Amino acid sequence: MSGSGSRRIEVSVDRPANGGEAVGRADGRVVFVRGAIPGERVLAEITDDRHDAYWRADVAEILDASPHRVTTPCPAAAGGAGCCDLGHVAPRYARELKQAVLLDVLGRVGHLSEEVVAGTELAVRGVRQLGDADTGWRIRSRLAVDEHGRPGQSAHRGSRVIVEPCVQPAAGMLDGLAGRLFTPGAEIAVVLDSAGTRHITELAPVTAPRRGRGDSRRRAQQNRVRRARPRTQVVVDGEATALHRVGDRSWRIPVAGFWQAHRDAPRAYSDTVVEFVGAHLTSPARVAWDLYGGAGVFAGALLDAEPFGSGLESVHIVDSDASALDAASHTFEAEQDRVLVHRGDVGAAIAGPAAPARPDIVVLDPPRTGAGEQVIGAVTAAGPSVVVHVGCDAARFARDLGLFERHGYRVAEIRGFDAFPLTHHVEAIACLVPAAAG
Repeated sequence: MSGSGSRRIEVSVDRPANGGEAVGRADGRVVFVRGAIPGERVLAEITDDRHDAYWRADVAEILDASPHRVTTPCPAAAGGAGCCDLGHVAPRYARELKQAVLLDVLGRVGHLSEEVVAGTELAVRGVRQLGDADTGWRIRSRLAVDEHGRPGQSAHRGSRVIVEPCVQPAAGMLDGLAGRLFTPGAEIAVVLDSAGTRHITELAPVTAPRRGRGDSRRRAQQNRVRRARPRTQVVVDGEATALHRVGDRSWRIPVAGFWQAHRDAPRAYSDTVVEFVGAHLTSPARVAWDLYGGAGVFAGALLDAEPFGSGLESVHIVDSDASALDAASHTFEAEQDRVLVHRGDVGAAIAGPAAPARPDIVVLDPPRTGAGEQVIGAVTAAGPSVVVHVGCDAARFARDLGLFERHGYRVAEIRGFDAFPLTHHVEAIACLVPAAAG
């Protein structure tokens, strides 16, 4: 915030914003208020007033509380961590807020018509709950280590580490960690695998970021990039890889590697992919692409799906993560004549002269940055009968669906999942088919 001292303003907030804040107006400006719920009147402390069009603020005092406000069950969030940023909202109502955010960005960012969106499950049924619990769902976690060697959650702002426990990790994941010391500045990757075994790997500290006044979201993205770079890893407990199962297939994934955080997510997403493909595939499928496919969970689901899976002659997994593709090669070792892995940039891999055979089915699960123009252009140019797009960032997901529409595909279905309870994050899956098919 510019100027000296703090400044508080009264704000009546009326709608949710993508990112977990609530939106209101004060002094003729839009104000994004962290910790507020639509319908509340709050006293908010301004944290960023550098922009002419909007300010950012944190709740300082609740003047008129929402009936959906609850006491957060997360000690870490109560202490200032960024983990459970919607812990103050009743979970059922939080899912309604996530539905509203998705519907908003689909129109505002993706420019999808109300008519297209209105018939989808997302609009009719809302965001689905995963499992039956809103706490204890996380089976993969990254902890920061403070200057004293204590592990904990990163604070919402700054480099402070909150050592109070978070309620998201599954039972047993963090047992005994409160009394252990690690390398100051390191990160601790903790995984509870499908066999119920806990694995812990310590990742060496990253280079300290440059100081500056840059946008907080940009700094967060830069921090994620730094953390993703190769670092020395030391196995603390368990093994270097964790066993994960989906259906009858299993994968060995590095403890610091990617796997869905919610214990029920891999199965729910795989079932949705298969359901969407089965409902909208109009002719026998011989080739499928699993883009940003990692270890190939969706590839396995497609191969095992009936009735179309047995007719697949080849499934191509494309990703830039060497360790994930190694895990895929091991899992599909007995099917290497049908499952082919391609390492490299997804856009270049599917558009170049060495691109895989033209697909009948395409599944893509890009990172938070989304797929973008190059990849979507290459996918639609290949002419698949069915595309299933998985998105973990609402705005980028909406943008990508708009790009598909402009490239001649229409949205046939959208389903939302509360894959990160007590947080603002939401997962969405869309099925697209050629517009001419409609």
